[in-house]
Amino acid sequence: MSSIDVVLEALDDAVEALAAVDLEMLDPPERFAVLERLETARRRQVAVSHRLVARLERFEGCPPVPITLADVLRISTREAKRRIRDAEQLAPRRALTGEPLPPVLPETSAAWHAGLLDGEHLRVIQKFFRDLPEHVPPDQVDKAEQTLAQKATALRPDQLENVAHRLALHLNPDGTFSDEDRARKRGFVWCGGQGVDGMSVGRLIADPELRSELDAWLAKFAAPGMCNPADDNPTIAPSDEVVQRDSRSYAQRQHDALKALVRGQLGDPKLGQHNGLPVTVIATATLQDLQDKTGHTVTAGGTLLPIPDLIRMASHAYHYLALFDGVDGRALWLGRTKRIATADQRIILHAKHRGCSRPGCDAPGYHSGVHHAAKDWAKGGLTDIDDLTLACPPDNQLVETGGWTTRQLPDGTTEWIPPPGLPMLRGGTNDYHHPERLLGNDRPPDGADDDAA
Repeated sequence: MSSIDVVLEALDDAVEALAAVDLEMLDPPERFAVLERLETARRRQVAVSHRLVARLERFEGCPPVPITLADVLRISTREAKRRIRDAEQLAPRRALTGEPLPPVLPETSAAWHAGLLDGEHLRVIQKFFRDLPEHVPPDQVDKAEQTLAQKATALRPDQLENVAHRLALHLNPDGTFSDEDRARKRGFVWCGGQGVDGMSVGRLIADPELRSELDAWLAKFAAPGMCNPADDNPTIAPSDEVVQRDSRSYAQRQHDALKALVRGQLGDPKLGQHNGLPVTVIATATLQDLQDKTGHTVTAGGTLLPIPDLIRMASHAYHYLALFDGVDGRALWLGRTKRIATADQRIILHAKHRGCSRPGCDAPGYHSGVHHAAKDWAKGGLTDIDDLTLACPPDNQLVETGGWTTRQLPDGTTEWIPPPGLPMLRGGTNDYHHPERLLGNDRPPDGADDDAA
């Protein structure tokens, strides 16, 4: 480690010296030449970083590698997973028997480590192989990788994308894709969080089966007049008058039809339970907000939901009431002598913590379980609401086997304490699910002594 420190210190000194240079003295052509050399140097540093990322592994007390990498470098978990995925394709490998193997993308790896490729070049090449059908012969795949890597050293990413598209058409001129090829591409994800207006954008890649099923559903329930939230009493048997006054666009009608499909399923006893609660929307809001019909509620999935929407949804939902102390906002005491928390306790925890309590974790309540903060039940702890918090399964395992400890602070928050001797692992409390704390407003408004869940 000492020899590496010497090299890194020399790199820091070189960057400091470069930052002190008067770049204004350069002629316009020289500025482009300097930028080109700086870009190559930056890319080579990234390549060295990826070599190290490829060798990361978990140790005692270490959260999953993508989360630890994100925490240590202060990058998003999405970016951390991307770097790990890149490193797996660009770093040398070893077979199960121990002999060395070349990288998954050998020619791309060579150009990458020479500083000739940018991350955008790599995205284009990765997408090419991700979309390539499995029936293309291996020798053609190898030649394609060599060609794209060579072209990438001379072309911009947008130009390389055009070459990759032409090459894909050449290798699969008939557009033949198997069921496995299509299945590999299917998926639905939210594209980031909610916008400032509360709206969300998703990306759906549907296989033929799902497309045919949605077509059938939308043909009926996305027709004019159907499931219109603007009507006082939305209907699935609209009259001619209701159809005529429906001013929604085709896209809006499809959105409302999908909402009706999901809403019709939630709360159905045949769906069973999730973490001990009915499979339905769990939301918390202050009694004052409900009375004023203003503000937002927070669901157990972390979604901000306008209070008027919550009131409208509550007209056909299961109802629960969670009570909180009006002075300090602490949940009223609920205790249990058994290990498993009751449904009432789980609702209290959703309302109080909203999601995993480990610092930096964004897992919402739906994806978190009940965790004994001070002493685990197996070690003599009690299942009392004052000692319960929420933790996602990987973080709960950090306490079970990883040497982490937790405790409840006087203000009701949960403090996470990493194992001693690991300064890169950060402890503390989690404000992610409580943005109001960032403004110093973590108490309920005056007179708001009840919360509805």
